[in-house]
Amino acid sequence: MATLEDRLRTMVKIFRRECHRVLDSERTTIHGADGMLLVLQLTMAEVKKRESGEFKVALSDVLMAWKYLLLDKLHLPLNNLLRPENYDLILEAYKSFLKCSNTVDLVDTHSMYKQLRVDSDPEEPPSPVQLFEFLSGSMDVSELDSSVPSTPSSKFRPCSSQVKMAVRSVFCSYLDLLVNSKNDLALARTLDTPSRALGQAAFTDLKHAARNQNTSLFLAVTSFVRAIQLGGKGYAPTESDPLRKYVKGLSDFVQFLDNLEEILGENPDPSVCGARLVMAIRAVLVKGRSTEDVVYTAAEETAKDLKERIFQLHQSQKLLTSGTGISPARPKAYAINHATAYGGRETVKVLTALLDEEALVPPCRNKADLLSEDQPVLSGAEGTCILTLFRSPEVSTGCSPEPLRNRVQSRQDLLKPKVSARVRSQFACTYRDEEPPLNRVLEFPSTSQVPTCVHPAPKRTNAPAADEDDEDDAEPARTSASERNTESQSKEQSDPRRGAALGPRSGNAQNSGAGLGSAKNTGVRSQGKGSKRKQVDADQQGGTENQPPKKKPSASVMGKMPVKNVTKAPSKKKLIAGQGKLTSFFRV
Repeated sequence: MATLEDRLRTMVKIFRRECHRVLDSERTTIHGADGMLLVLQLTMAEVKKRESGEFKVALSDVLMAWKYLLLDKLHLPLNNLLRPENYDLILEAYKSFLKCSNTVDLVDTHSMYKQLRVDSDPEEPPSPVQLFEFLSGSMDVSELDSSVPSTPSSKFRPCSSQVKMAVRSVFCSYLDLLVNSKNDLALARTLDTPSRALGQAAFTDLKHAARNQNTSLFLAVTSFVRAIQLGGKGYAPTESDPLRKYVKGLSDFVQFLDNLEEILGENPDPSVCGARLVMAIRAVLVKGRSTEDVVYTAAEETAKDLKERIFQLHQSQKLLTSGTGISPARPKAYAINHATAYGGRETVKVLTALLDEEALVPPCRNKADLLSEDQPVLSGAEGTCILTLFRSPEVSTGCSPEPLRNRVQSRQDLLKPKVSARVRSQFACTYRDEEPPLNRVLEFPSTSQVPTCVHPAPKRTNAPAADEDDEDDAEPARTSASERNTESQSKEQSDPRRGAALGPRSGNAQNSGAGLGSAKNTGVRSQGKGSKRKQVDADQQGGTENQPPKKKPSASVMGKMPVKNVTKAPSKKKLIAGQGKLTSFFRV
C-alpha cells in the first residue's frame, strides 16, 4: 500500500505542475474518494428530482452507481454489473457539477497523466485496477461480483471519529475557499458552521439566486453583501429579495472570509500564515463551547495536526526550490500567483499541496457516516447533511394556492413605489389625512367653495340707484318728450311686478307715493341707459308731485358728452370692480 500511496502522490504532483496546459486555472482543486461519492449522491438526487419530483436517493442505489461509475471511467470490465437507471443523465450531471465547481476527481488526474508527464517523470502511473481498489476501499477485484452490502452500522466506530471527520472537513473547506472560491461543496459545509442562522431555507434561496445569475454560490453571497454595503439606493437589492432576510448571517460569513484573506495577504511566511489561518478557524468553531465538548476536542486535534502538516510542506517546497535558481513566482497569466496578494503567493501554494494530500486520504469505510442524513451536530440544532442542505424545503399543502390574479396583484402592489401622504402644513401630525377645519373653509374660500344661503343678495344692475342720479351726467334727448313718456308708461304697465320687486334701495326716494313717480323710479333701475334718458326728459317737463325738481345739467357739460357712448363721473359711493361680490358674500 505504501507503494501505491507514493505513486498516487507523484501523479498528483505532476498534475499540479502541468495542469495549466489543459485547464483554465491552476486553482482547480481535486476531489478525493469521499468527495466524489458526495458529488455522485447529489447528482443522482438531482436527476431523480427531474424525473419524479423528489430530491432523494437510497444509499444502496448510490453504492451501486458508485461502482459502476468507477469501472466505466477507468475503462474496466463491468462483470455483468447492472446499469443504473438514467446513468447517462447522472454522468452528465456529475461532469457538469465538477466543471461548475472548478474541480476534478482522481480518475480525471489519472486519465491526464500520460498527456502531462515529461521525460524525467515516471512512465507508469498507478494502474486502473489499483486506483479502483483505492477509491472503492476494496483490496480484491473479485469482491465486485458480490451483492451490494447493506447499510453498515455505526456501532463499530466511536462517535468521536465521525465528529472528528466532520470537523476536519470544515477546516479543509475554509482553506479550500481561499484557494478555489467556486467550490460549492466547500461553501455548503462552511456557510452555517459556526451557526449564523443560515439553515436550509437560506441555502435554498442562495442556490436559486446563484442559478438565476449563473454564478457560483460564493460569488452570489459576496455580490449580494457588497451591494448592500456599497451599492447605494440605485444598486442595492430590492426589499423583495429573498436574501434580505439573511443579511446579518451572510454579512458575518463574508466578513470572516475577508479576515482570512487579510491574514493570507499580511504574512509572507507560509508557515506563520498557515498557522494563523488554522487558529482563526479553530477560534470560531470552539467559541462558546466547554473544554469537555467533543467538537472542542476534535477542533484542537485537527488544528494541531494541520499546523504541523503546513510547516512540513513549506519546508519540503523550500528544499525543492533552493538549488534551482528559478523564482517560485511564475511570471505567467495562468500561474497560481495571478490575482493573489504578494504576501500570500507562497501560502496559496502550500495550501494547495495540503488539499491535494487530503484528496489522497483513504476513503471512509463506513459509507453511512458519510452519506446518511444523521450527521453530527457542529452548530445549531441539526446536523449538516449535504443532501438535506441541497434539498429545497417542502412547501406545505394544507390549503390550495392563492389564485394567480391575486398573486399578480399582490406582486404589483409590492413593487409599486410608495407615495408619501400629502402634508397640508408643518404640523402634519395633527390633521394628516383629515378634512380641514370649518373655520379654514370660511376664512379662506376657494373658487370651488361657492357660498350658499336661503336668501341670496340681489344682483347689482348696470344702472345706478336713485340716490346717484343727481351726480350722473344725463345724455341729451333726440326724440320728443311725448313719445318717450308714452313708451315709458307702456313698459311700466306691461311689467309691474318687476318694478315692485326691485324697489328703491336709497333713502332719498320717497316711500309714501305709489303713483307715476314710484313706477318711474322702478323703470329707471330696470332699463339702464334708456331709462336715464326718460328720467332727464321727465325732469325737463317738471317731474311729478312726489319728487322735487332736479337741476338741469349745464350746457357746457351737455356739449362735452358724446351722443351714444355714456360715461359716468367718478362717485364717492360707487364701488370698485369686484368689491360688490365680496360685499355681498360677507353680508351673508
